[in-house]
Amino acid sequence: MKFLLSKFRIYRISGLALILVLLSSCDYLDVVPDNTPTIDHAFKNRHETLGFLYGCYSFLPNVAMMSDNPALFGWDEAWYIESNLGPNPRMWNIARGEQGTNTPIGNYWSSNQYGNLNGGKALWTAIRDCNMFLENIDKPFDLPEHEAIKWAAEAKFLKAYFHYYLFRMYGPIPIVDENLPLEAKGSEVQLYREPVDKVVEYIANLLDEAAMDLPDAIEEVGTDLGRATKPIALAVKAQLLTLAASPLLNGTETEKPSFSLIDSRGIELFPQTYDANKWQKAAEALKIAIDAAHEGGHALYDFNLAQSAYSSQLSEQTILAMQVRGAVTERWNTEIIWGSTNNTNDNYGIQYPNLPLFFDTYTGNGYFVKDYAPTLRMVETFYSKNGVPINEDKEWENINPYEIQKATANDRAYIQNGFETIKLHFNREPRFYGTITFDGGTFYGNGRLSSDNIKNTNQNYMWMISTKASQLAGLLTPEKYPCTGYLCKKVIPMQTTITTSAISLYRYSFPIIRLADLYLMYSEALNETMSAPSSKVYEYIDIVRKRTGLEGVVDSWSKYAIGGKTDKPFSKAGMRDIIRQERMIELSYEGIRYWDIRRWKLAEEYWNTTIMGLNAKAAKTEDFYRLVELYKTKFEKKDYFWPIKQSELLNNRNLVQNVGWSN
Repeated sequence: MKFLLSKFRIYRISGLALILVLLSSCDYLDVVPDNTPTIDHAFKNRHETLGFLYGCYSFLPNVAMMSDNPALFGWDEAWYIESNLGPNPRMWNIARGEQGTNTPIGNYWSSNQYGNLNGGKALWTAIRDCNMFLENIDKPFDLPEHEAIKWAAEAKFLKAYFHYYLFRMYGPIPIVDENLPLEAKGSEVQLYREPVDKVVEYIANLLDEAAMDLPDAIEEVGTDLGRATKPIALAVKAQLLTLAASPLLNGTETEKPSFSLIDSRGIELFPQTYDANKWQKAAEALKIAIDAAHEGGHALYDFNLAQSAYSSQLSEQTILAMQVRGAVTERWNTEIIWGSTNNTNDNYGIQYPNLPLFFDTYTGNGYFVKDYAPTLRMVETFYSKNGVPINEDKEWENINPYEIQKATANDRAYIQNGFETIKLHFNREPRFYGTITFDGGTFYGNGRLSSDNIKNTNQNYMWMISTKASQLAGLLTPEKYPCTGYLCKKVIPMQTTITTSAISLYRYSFPIIRLADLYLMYSEALNETMSAPSSKVYEYIDIVRKRTGLEGVVDSWSKYAIGGKTDKPFSKAGMRDIIRQERMIELSYEGIRYWDIRRWKLAEEYWNTTIMGLNAKAAKTEDFYRLVELYKTKFEKKDYFWPIKQSELLNNRNLVQNVGWSN
């Protein structure tokens, strides 16, 4: 932490331009000019002070940028094509075993070697700026008291969130509650990493303090979207306490925590015993966060309500598939508790690498290297149409998922009538069809919103990935085809369009936290507090399932599961597995699964694996359906936490490196 290693100079405010521009209505993104000379000038009036606050917001990582967010690639969730035409593959390189201590990939600890990773700015710098804001909020002569209180709460929230973001990556971290005085030197600037429980307590208390003075909902929708609210602060606290209760940091009932790290003071930084009460605290925090979200007007997204102009003209199948897709891509819908207002959808964001090429005659700009490809493991993760895993569904017992099957008119809502593709693509739950773009699959949207493949089978507007030379796979060269044979439909809004000459992206608030995430996390936490699941455990997971047309877990497993699995929802361990798979499905490709697998301490199981796909290099032939090995990933225990850059350890001898990362 370089800012802790030398005396502070008078801070020169430069580059406060907040990159959070999403909607033209977000006028709150006005900025302070560069070269503003002093702190006194920065806080001389309300306008300058607001600019400083927006500068604090500008440090928020761009969660929809594949090159900035390690969770989007997430080891086995999606894979990449090696190409010079797409986004920077640095986060993907973590999964390929290229992480190290000299130049850590995804280095949010220090000002890093990647100029466009968070603008090259360390989150410790963000925390410093938040502290500076809090120290000077009383200076503007024209700032009303009620605004000063609210803005201070926003700065406290951001400071807590930046600590949380670093804690999730690095584990034990220093606590920087106040900036060091100008005269600080020597040992005063050599901060230690603090124990996990102390860090959690500090962040949780700061979030509570912020929540007290934050609004229940955005008060000026036209200008303030993306700014902190009480539901956001309480949701982050709930996530924090759930992480602290999870096996990675807390162990389990039968296994104590597996990390030990002792610093030069002789202090153990990781908990060494399992604490069941942490799950109780997490459950209580989640219920408070859910209640606050409801009071703030948040509710699960409903396509029928949000798109009533079109829903009456669409089939039930299309509507059900659009439920999860719309929950992610419908701009500022009621389910999004906190959405990113970074410029999430530029050419190197999440949309372009997943855009289907609707027209072979396209002549506009834009790259069409499909370098964000869902893996076969994720394709297999989605449930059958009966709402249970395909390997537990009795209707799938004698089915080879990779045999060829010809689609009929009964399949036309999701698969082109008469198309031959693998059985894995048939009879799956609606979220599969709302998330995965596959060979022969329909694609609702691209400006054709008032009918679908059931309502009007004569309209040729559904794009199909195809092995036929007359359709897309025959038009793309193999090096541009998605390397697994799949794309992610979920992150493409139905309003995004491609014509023969241009692309028009519908820009949306990529979700950081949405309500379904809290519901499923609450089910998880409740289940961990009980010897056997109660009706409350089922209630919140079943709400999420119902939205997409599935029965509750008890009914689904009792009706459709194979022998020996029908009672799975009635045991704590069985329900734990169900909730985890539900989260992996519902929240796929939103940067959630990556952190879940880590906190569940399942990475050795999931990420020591072979990345599998269809034979995309043979896209013009029937050999396309042959399974191929793309890469063998290796995960080691040390990979659960980021390495601290070696130069930081040399500058601050009180810092101790994370387990397994040799100096």
